Amino acid sequence: MDDVRRLVEEAFEDRARLKEPRHADAVRATLAALDRGELRVAEPGADGWITHAWVKQAVLLYFGLQQMERLEVGPFEFHDKIPLKKGLDAAGVRLVPPGVIRYGAFLEAGAIVMPGYVNIGARVGAGSMVDTWATVGSCAQIGRDVHLAGGVGIGGVLEPPAARPVVIEDGVFVGSRCVVVEGVIVEREAVLGAGVVLTANTVILDVTGAEPREHRGRVPARSVVIPGVRTKRFPAGEFGVPCALIIGQRSESTDRKVSLNAALRDFAVPV
Repeated sequence: MDDVRRLVEEAFEDRARLKEPRHADAVRATLAALDRGELRVAEPGADGWITHAWVKQAVLLYFGLQQMERLEVGPFEFHDKIPLKKGLDAAGVRLVPPGVIRYGAFLEAGAIVMPGYVNIGARVGAGSMVDTWATVGSCAQIGRDVHLAGGVGIGGVLEPPAARPVVIEDGVFVGSRCVVVEGVIVEREAVLGAGVVLTANTVILDVTGAEPREHRGRVPARSVVIPGVRTKRFPAGEFGVPCALIIGQRSESTDRKVSLNAALRDFAVPV
C-alpha cells in the first residue's frame, strides 16, 4: 500500500489532484480495503494505539469524490454520498432493521448491530453488540465482546487526521446513554455505568484509595466507572462540575459475558 498511501497524501495536500484517475483510484482503493478489514484507522502497538493519518485522509477525500444519490432499500429511501455496507450475510454480521452500517466500516464475524448506526471508517470486533439507537462514530475502534447499550454515543473523530479516534477495547461494557468522544480510550474489560460522559478533558477520579487519583482521556483496564460531580469555585460561587468516578475494579469472578447490572452489583450502583 506504499504507492496508494503516497497518492492519498499527495491528493490531501492538493485536492485538485483528485481529478487525476490514479489519485482518485488510490482513495477508492483505501476505502475498499477499510471496508474489507484489510486496513484500519488505528491499531494497538507496543507503546499504545497508533493512528494512521493517511487512512483518515482517504476517508475525508472520499466525501469529495462521491456524488449525492438516491438509495432504495425495500420500503426505505436514503439520499446520501456514501453507500450502505453490503455482503453482511457472507461476513457473518447481523444487522437488525432499521440499523445502518455505512460502506467503509468493518465488522468482524459475530458482531451484532440492533437498530443502531456504524459510520464510515469504524471497526467493530467479533461478539460485540451495538444495541438499539447506539451510535459508533466515524473511525471509532470497538474491540471484541463489547456491549454498547441502548442509546450509547461513541463519537467520531475525522479531523485533524492525526487525531486518535475513540477506542473501546475488548470486553468493555458501556451502559445506557453513555457518551464517549474526542479520542478517549476505554481500556479492556472496563465497565461504564449508565450516563457516564467522557471527553478528552473530563476528569476521571479514582476514589478507591485514601486520596483521589486523576486520569484524563483514559479509563484504566477493568475499572468500574459511574457519573460523578465535584465542586469547583467560579467568580459567581461554587458549583458542581460533572466528572467520572472510578469506584472499583471488576472482580475476577465477573465474566465478560455477564450483564452490566451484574458487573455493577458488587458496588451497589443503580443503572
